[in-house]
Amino acid sequence: MDAIILKYKDTSMGQPITCTRDYGECTVGNKTLRERISSQIKLHDLNLIDKETENNNDLRLYVYDNSYLGLHFKDIDMSRPQLLTSIEKQVLGCITTNINTLPESKTIIEDAFSILYPWDLLKANKQILDSIEKNELSGSVAQNCTINGNIILGADSNLLPGVFIEGNIVIGKNCKIGPNCYLRGGTSIGDNCHIGQAVEIKNSIIMQNSSIGHLSYVGDSVIGSNVNMGAGTITSNLRHDGKNHKSVVNEKLIETGRRKLGTILGDNVHTGIHCGFYPARKMWPGKATLPGEIVKKDIK
Repeated sequence: MDAIILKYKDTSMGQPITCTRDYGECTVGNKTLRERISSQIKLHDLNLIDKETENNNDLRLYVYDNSYLGLHFKDIDMSRPQLLTSIEKQVLGCITTNINTLPESKTIIEDAFSILYPWDLLKANKQILDSIEKNELSGSVAQNCTINGNIILGADSNLLPGVFIEGNIVIGKNCKIGPNCYLRGGTSIGDNCHIGQAVEIKNSIIMQNSSIGHLSYVGDSVIGSNVNMGAGTITSNLRHDGKNHKSVVNEKLIETGRRKLGTILGDNVHTGIHCGFYPARKMWPGKATLPGEIVKKDIK
């Protein structure tokens, strides 16, 4: 049986992260969504193909590239036509002979959902990291580091003295972490990243080739690739009234469903030293802030 990963065409809701990539190239747990979907397809021993072929009369699995398929996807019966949905009735894909004719039968995958907004990546990232059951240490760990949790540490990555890790963490290849950093659960750091002296990161995604300057705090945030955050950059993630955050998407103020939400930075963003962010603010790719700037609104 063949399987095809389809591009979810409307990437506007995922901006600024999807300004420079499809949903399938967004990373959770330091792997792209496409890589994770491919791995789960292989659990069913299916043949992943690149594009539709003509005159197909056999059942075929179609999955959108913005789908987080969850842990129960492996239990799906692939032998019958069906629409695959989340509990929220989001369409994740289908099993059919013709993508233009959707099956009437529906199967709900309990822990699956569509990733539409940047903060949806945080939800998927946390679920993936929570499922890590043991350490995988391919890099080096200084003697006086503390690890309270399960971590995946990529090749040629170094945890310098004084690094304290609490909870499950993924760190990619060729990273330099520390000294004296505090990494908290739900955090994924991509390849070739630098996390400087006395930085705290909590429940965040840092994509590849990015640098978080010393004395900075990043909480409940999504940081794109090739980002440089100047020393002393602080992201706020909690409203004073404790209510859920709202964010402007396609010129509409929408409810994020998150009580804690920090900053969303697109690729190639640079922040000046001592920069501060109001909660749930976003910066588009290539934008920059001045030293000491307070970001109160999205920067496009």
